[in-house]
Amino acid sequence: MFGIGMTELMIIAAVALVVIGPKKLPDLARSLGRGFAEFKRATNELKGSFDLEMRREEERHAQEQKAGEEEKAQPAVSATVVADADPVAGAEAPAETEEPAKVVDVAPADKEQKQDV
Repeated sequence: MFGIGMTELMIIAAVALVVIGPKKLPDLARSLGRGFAEFKRATNELKGSFDLEMRREEERHAQEQKAGEEEKAQPAVSATVVADADPVAGAEAPAETEEPAKVVDVAPADKEQKQDV
């Protein structure tokens, strides 16, 4: 433990007993124990949240890779479909489903001003 042997620990305990006194030493030891336990609990909580975030990041990265692979595979399939269609052989072009855009005169007041000038 930190390179401190049994003799060093006994010397530290003896000095603490003399400096602090026998009445306050148990309270100090109890407070130190609670402090170390709280520190350990906080450290474990931080480690757990860090591990959780790392797992989430790995899952997100794996999903992005999978989506990228699917996007790469999809254009290759559509390119082969287009290449198989032979427009010279009489294949019909797909019918347009959208109606052509209508032209709407937005500012008729501008026409009147131009005619007056």
